[in-house]
Amino acid sequence: MVKYLLKNSLTFKRVGCLAYLVRMTQIRKIIQQDIPALKEVLDTLELFPAEMLDNMISDYLDNPESQDIWFTAVENDKAISIGYAAPEQLTDGTYNLLALGVRSDIQSKGTGKQMLSYIENELRESGQRILIVETSSTEAYASSRKFYEYLGYTKEAVIRDFWEEGDDKVVYWKKL
Repeated sequence: MVKYLLKNSLTFKRVGCLAYLVRMTQIRKIIQQDIPALKEVLDTLELFPAEMLDNMISDYLDNPESQDIWFTAVENDKAISIGYAAPEQLTDGTYNLLALGVRSDIQSKGTGKQMLSYIENELRESGQRILIVETSSTEAYASSRKFYEYLGYTKEAVIRDFWEEGDDKVVYWKKL
């Protein structure tokens, strides 16, 4: 039984006489083999169209000097989320988290928090100073704004009518 659980990315824990299973999720940088699963993730979200992924990620996959960071959570050897951060041009140590999404059927289970913690640690360890996140002011993104605020991000700016009339850009900031 334990061999099966380990093979399938689950951990068996015993607390007193109560035993339960804990899902193990690995967060790591994206590799070429993840692309089909990432497209499936994108198909469940409204982050950006899956057909745009190949073009967006090509420099990261083909250029070892790329400073972009594409990362994912993996369960059972399959990508279940997508994250993308890139350096802000003309700054010293500032990155922008341009995408963060978890497959829609497994949201609200802590994967997004793990993903954010992963990128913050990666950036901190490489000497970066700041991570910013830009999102929308619409009601559809209220849970995203609440998520970033809960995890210690400060609402730093609002740019009115940025995305379209009545849809402001909300910028969050965190010192790493």
